[in-house]
Formats: sequence, C-alpha cells, structure tokens
Amino acid sequence: MSPVVIVNNAPIDAGAESGHIHAATAGDAGAVLCFSGAVRGGDVLAMTLEHYPDMTELALRDIAVAAEKRWALLAVRVRHRVGRMMPGEIIVFVGVATTHRADAFAAGSYIMDYLKTQAPFWKKEETTAGCRWVDARDTDDDARNRWE
Repeated sequence: MSPVVIVNNAPIDAGAESGHIHAATAGDAGAVLCFSGAVRGGDVLAMTLEHYPDMTELALRDIAVAAEKRWALLAVRVRHRVGRMMPGEIIVFVGVATTHRADAFAAGSYIMDYLKTQAPFWKKEETTAGCRWVDARDTDDDARNRWE
C-alpha cells in the first residue's frame, strides 16, 4: 500500500477525506483515525503557506512511509493546503487506518509531529500587529523527539 499525499491550494473537506480512508481499507480496518488542523484565529487575520512542490510532497511521503514501517497501517492519507487561508479553514488532514486503535493514534501523532517540524513549508501570519514568518516551536520539536 502506498500513502496518498496531496498538497494544493484547494479547500480540504475533512468528511470527504475521511471517506477516502474508510474506502481504501475495504472494511478491514478496526480503527480509523482522522485529524484535521485549522488556521487559528485570535490575532491571526490570515495565514499564507508557501512551498516547493516536489520537495514538499516527497517529504510528506517520506514521513508517511516511515509511519507505515513502524505500524501495520492499512491506509494513510495526508492532505495539506498551501496558499492564503483564513482562520477556521482546514490547513491539514491526516488519516490512518489500522486494525487496532493504539496504532492508529500513535501513527497519526507521529505523522503530525514530523509534519510540523520536517515538512518544508514557509508560513507567514498576517496579524493585527503586522506580518510575521513562523517557525516550528520548541514544543513541536519536543513532540517529534519523543519518537527517536
């Protein structure tokens, strides 16, 4: 099984993405985990993600394949949005299917922890105080390091 990785500027429909994960397992999964992350509000008025397509898709695929090597996954789907987004819009979807829930939770967390720190995206927030480029936080690095 090969992970599905999609990076584009189209809005993400978490329900449709979840349906793809369920369909990909042909009913063999005992656990399906679907995570969607949204652009935060507060002082953020908009967020723009830039990327280099070939590099980004390869990095996301490598993360998904690494998860497949650690856990017996039946399906993996990673969808990431780029471009300008508003608070509340879905920016990322990660779906994994496996036979047991513990593996689904672990694999989903692993993928997100590596995605937050290893995927080559350049993130700019437009805030009430002006624009700023955003790096991974120390807490993101700590979350990723627990897998090493």
